Amino acid sequence: MSTQNDEPRDLENGVDTPRQPRSSLPSFLFVTFVLFMLTSGRGEDVSVTRDQYTHGLHSLEYQLSNYSAWLNGTTSNFSLPVEDPNMRPLVDAFLAFGSELDPEHGSYYSNLTGFWHGDLGFHNLTSLNASEAASEWRHLSEQFILPTNLSAIPELLGSWNFTRSNKATLSVGDKLIPLKRDGSPKKNVAVIHGKVDLSDPESSRELRLDFEGIHVLSTGTFYAMVESAGRGIDLRSLPALVPERFKSDSAHAVEIELTTRIEKLREKIESGSFDQDTPEADDSPSTKCTFRLFAQLEETNVPKELMDELEKELDEPTGITTVKAPELALDGVLLSQDCGMLFELKHAVGVQSQRLYRKISTYSGFSTLVNLALLALFRKQAAESSSAVGLSRVSRYTFLVQSLIDAISFIGHITLCILAEGRPSLSVLAPAGLACLLFVYEAQMAVLIGQIQAPEDAPTPRPSPPPAIPPPQQAAAGTNGAEGGNGSGSPAQANPPPPPPPIVPARPSFLQFLWNHIRTDPAARLWTLLSLSLIVVFRIVIALSLPLFFIGSLYSCMWLVQIYRSARRSRNSGLSAQYLVGTTLGRLFFACYFLGCPKNILDVEPRRWIYAVGLFMFAQVLVILLQERIGPAFFLPRALSRTQTYDYHPPLPLPDPEAPDQSLGDCAICMDAILVDPGLRRRSKSTDGKERPVIGRAGGILGKVGGAKKTYSLAPCHHLFHTACLERWLAIKNICPQCRRPLPPL
Repeated sequence: MSTQNDEPRDLENGVDTPRQPRSSLPSFLFVTFVLFMLTSGRGEDVSVTRDQYTHGLHSLEYQLSNYSAWLNGTTSNFSLPVEDPNMRPLVDAFLAFGSELDPEHGSYYSNLTGFWHGDLGFHNLTSLNASEAASEWRHLSEQFILPTNLSAIPELLGSWNFTRSNKATLSVGDKLIPLKRDGSPKKNVAVIHGKVDLSDPESSRELRLDFEGIHVLSTGTFYAMVESAGRGIDLRSLPALVPERFKSDSAHAVEIELTTRIEKLREKIESGSFDQDTPEADDSPSTKCTFRLFAQLEETNVPKELMDELEKELDEPTGITTVKAPELALDGVLLSQDCGMLFELKHAVGVQSQRLYRKISTYSGFSTLVNLALLALFRKQAAESSSAVGLSRVSRYTFLVQSLIDAISFIGHITLCILAEGRPSLSVLAPAGLACLLFVYEAQMAVLIGQIQAPEDAPTPRPSPPPAIPPPQQAAAGTNGAEGGNGSGSPAQANPPPPPPPIVPARPSFLQFLWNHIRTDPAARLWTLLSLSLIVVFRIVIALSLPLFFIGSLYSCMWLVQIYRSARRSRNSGLSAQYLVGTTLGRLFFACYFLGCPKNILDVEPRRWIYAVGLFMFAQVLVILLQERIGPAFFLPRALSRTQTYDYHPPLPLPDPEAPDQSLGDCAICMDAILVDPGLRRRSKSTDGKERPVIGRAGGILGKVGGAKKTYSLAPCHHLFHTACLERWLAIKNICPQCRRPLPPL
């Protein structure tokens, strides 16, 4: 009996045919694509990077020497810039700066390291509207923009539309600088740095700005300079922003921070560990406007001692019981004098890094369990559908869509791993690895299903035309010429002209060969489609609206393709209810967490349409289950649900009943005789009016029961088999074992 690993044979000629080797081109192209995606960074030359770092080190050392001389009162090329005196009154009109609190009754958060997000309110100071013109701060804005060059504003604004910016996201790093005063350390000033991202809801793009600033712990206030990414900020100018009573501490904190950065930069140059930071893309929005950022923390009613205990426990957990963490929030003002604009930042909520990393670790644990469950469900379903019959029932695109979802999950978790620097990044590797494993398994499953289902749409091979018979005149002329060769025939008749040389086809180019290979090889087509889909996933994952639409489309059509195939082929899917329900719940876990939970770790705003997508997916699961119970096309009208299926058991004429050999012939698989079932014998009138014995449907009770299985099966190619032999053969391959033509389901 043939097995799945048997070599293919030419049963008609009785010879073995060599197995066609599986082409390695699709795998080679796919591996090449993956390596390209992994190594597609800009990768600056090491020597050029070293020169840039060395130049930066010399520049910082020069700045520090001049700055230290200025602090010590000696000769220096540095002088502290003077800020516009009209700026602080204008900021006071929008922001109430805090004061030092009674440590017994209230306190501020001292560590601002974390991520913040809030809403923005835009004010164009060069063109006030009616309500702004009637406000109390109108005259302050007029005095503030007197030095502004209005004609230069369009060039400074750049490509970004500030009027549409309605949300801001801050990434803050807070470093406390202890200063010695009177022999004891004083911890009241910290140096902060980070990024401000302004979002545009219409284009889903973001403008990234860098900032450096001073955080005064006792008042919960910070002052910062903001520039477009890559333009650089001079830390020595920061003391000019703070009030006069904190200016000396701020100046010495900047000196310590500069010294620390120089030491770190020198260590990088000596060790050769350069950061391969890629610059901003050319098409990314940018601006030449210079901003100032003033922010005030909201005070809490937690005493200072308990607040210090809480922050210490958040930074280094020991398990002790502390007070409930109050909300971390601030109000701010972002203004630019040279561009004549002001933004109000209202109630920006922050999450400290340690709390965020703890949430990331918790999420990683749950997502790992979900991916393990998805992997177990897939392996079980793959084992149940491992036969050719099982693979012919399922849709390859169901697993292709799931592989793309897992590719997005892998990219997202790897990105989260990079963002979560430190211990949480290791925990995120677990769901990322499982998502990659699921992607590989599901892609292989889709390729295998495509190979099994390839003969379904293959055209029926036409029989080879018979050899051409020469006309009688040419045959007679040839005979006479042959006879004349022994007599008086001419030499031209005796020696026919030699046949023309064979035409050697031109060798195709590589692109032609690649196109023909993709067009003719189902596996190559599937790998090409998968590679193109991955390119789309890699390239659009940075944007926001398009990937969400793409992900929603993938989720919506995950089971639709299976419903379509079952209805079209009039066959059940063979997918178990456990796999359908479990996979749907597992997929929706990630979608509902990031698009439905308002406090997800990526701070993605909830999209209410994700719940409709979830209901739609469960409706699809219900349809598939009903297809198993009622019928594959139960939801279609009767006129459309009639699927023409091939009848393997047509009525066949029988030999004479008195003949000793009562068989229909030999089975093309086992070569044994196909004996006639006497219960299925009946008589039928032919066209000449005579009754002839035929085999067909049984009458009586057996005819009413449609499950009576016949011993014979006649293929569309008119090859005859035992029904049991053909069932075992179709479990391995769905082609005729003799002529290799595709066979419909039995």
